[in-house]
Amino acid sequence: MNTKLNVAVAAALFAAATGAQAGITIPAGDWTLDIGGVVNAYYTHTTYSGDNTGNTAPLGLGTGNQNSSANITTGLLPNYLSVSGKTRQNDLDVGFTISINPGASTTSSGIQNQNGNNQENRQAFLTFGDASWGSVKLGKDLGIYASDAILNDMTLLGVGGGAGNLAGNTTTLGRIGTGFMYADWKSQIAYTSPNWNGFQFTAGLTQAWNATQSTAGVLATSATSTARGEGQTAYEGKASYEWTGDVAGKVWASAISQKVEFAGALGSERAYGWDLGTTVKVADFALTGYYGQGKGIGQTFQLRDGFDATGKRRDSDQWYVQGTYAIPGVGTKLGVSYGESTLDANSVDKAVWKEVQDSMWTVGAYHPLTKHLNLVAEYSQTQRDVDSSVAANDLKAKAKTISLGAILFF
Repeated sequence: MNTKLNVAVAAALFAAATGAQAGITIPAGDWTLDIGGVVNAYYTHTTYSGDNTGNTAPLGLGTGNQNSSANITTGLLPNYLSVSGKTRQNDLDVGFTISINPGASTTSSGIQNQNGNNQENRQAFLTFGDASWGSVKLGKDLGIYASDAILNDMTLLGVGGGAGNLAGNTTTLGRIGTGFMYADWKSQIAYTSPNWNGFQFTAGLTQAWNATQSTAGVLATSATSTARGEGQTAYEGKASYEWTGDVAGKVWASAISQKVEFAGALGSERAYGWDLGTTVKVADFALTGYYGQGKGIGQTFQLRDGFDATGKRRDSDQWYVQGTYAIPGVGTKLGVSYGESTLDANSVDKAVWKEVQDSMWTVGAYHPLTKHLNLVAEYSQTQRDVDSSVAANDLKAKAKTISLGAILFF
């Protein structure tokens, strides 16, 4: 049973092009320890246009009164130091993973900079099981719903979108919110089946989130309140089938359902989402397609803006397509992708707005300088469109980001 961090899938994507093997293995009595991680940093330059600049910056893609920003920051993957262990005891494979995730971006001098919130602890879980019947995970790890969407995103090795101020962040957004929702890092109890000739499934209970209720979609000026999800249980699951050969690939589907309770006499409602995706590889080409849909699940982050102030659900959907090509004999991977995330107004909202759509084009080059080190260059154009009920009030904003840097797996 493999107890390595889920984000090591990114290392696997890198290793597929370079032959690198991530992790430092150390025998320790009955245990085998694996120390591994990621170190990355990027220079980014973003320019803003449209209804996005000035002191009000109503669409939130900009940084106040700036027309551009330049930062040195961590990419979509955080810097990672992970310690995993595994052993075989009483006919069970037993394991654990604990990780720390410091950022590579600073904003202020002195003590404030040193003791800022630029630090995460994304994983602390144990596992037990057997190849004959599967495995059980208890603790904090990557969520189940929408996890394959992010793990197949090429910007996992880079920066992706540059909306907002990237300075001081532990990670960037990549394609999160412009093609798929964030799976996030969740407390969970999950069961994963054995691998039956390529087919596998996972089902679990995860810690539910509170929901934000907003009066005007995702506008920065909208009033918000919080509905209780915390203290509830979310139900998540996914299934996948993977095959090899001249035409290799994987198909997957996942889903989530969670109850949300509102204040006063508004009662409760259930938020849910589902998705489908596939990646197909032929020779040095790979094509990924993804689609997801939900009610009350929100946009970008789960349960954010999924409900209006009266507790009514909003519909949302997200999709992206991606193509990559690895240059034979060189290993450089070239890629292009496009995606959209859309939040639809419900009957209460339509007096003000109809639809909010975030989209992004990304082109990237990922070159293996050594077995473990990749140089990365990306260009992304993010756009937010708000379709108002009054045409004259329609809003549009753009953020164009160039990023250059490197990412190291060990």
